[in-house]
Amino acid sequence: MTEFSFTCTGVRADPYAAGPTLVLRLRITASGNARVHALALRCQIRIEPARRGYEPAEAEGLADLFGERSRWGSTLQPVQFAQVSHMVPSFTGETETDLVVPCTYDMDVAATRYFSALCDGEVPLLMLFSGTAFTGSGGFHVEPVPWDREANYRMPVAVWREMMEQHFPGCGWIRLPRDTMDALLAFRSRGAFASWEAAVQALLSRAEPPEPPRVRALAGAPAARATGRTAP
Repeated sequence: MTEFSFTCTGVRADPYAAGPTLVLRLRITASGNARVHALALRCQIRIEPARRGYEPAEAEGLADLFGERSRWGSTLQPVQFAQVSHMVPSFTGETETDLVVPCTYDMDVAATRYFSALCDGEVPLLMLFSGTAFTGSGGFHVEPVPWDREANYRMPVAVWREMMEQHFPGCGWIRLPRDTMDALLAFRSRGAFASWEAAVQALLSRAEPPEPPRVRALAGAPAARATGRTAP
């Protein structure tokens, strides 16, 4: 049975993709210099957040995923990033191939929130492989790629930011329910706003800003001083 090993040697953002896309460079080695006619590969990619440190600002941004830092000993669990399939063409012994990973800017997706909270450094990824190999020098043999095949890779956060900047320069992203989107679209049409930004800015300018908590807390302070009592 042919043994396969996998190594991730690099990552880049695809500047020509229709949407945010990462390209992971894989090196695949078949034991015994085996002849591989084709390799139908499946790859599950996970983020392993416990394998790096975090600055205070990053910890604050990750609170909705993992809770307070004091709880991270039990909450800092792996986060599912992607699951992709890839057909590797014929090779003998060893080859390199590009694994294309479509990404999303949906902030309701845990992996996206994780990436967005990081300021710098690297993202620890675990790549889990499986699939089917078609091997043989004098014919075809069908062999499974065992589920225990894996590779670790530390992806620079800068690559993720570069990718998102290519497709959403200077922008964030928010998902709204359909009825809210319909109402917002109707508001934009009535006001003949040239962009969604202009429509949202108009709504914000009309909204009454909430009174800051500190102002409310100090509202009774003069009276308290006049009676000599401490404000509650």
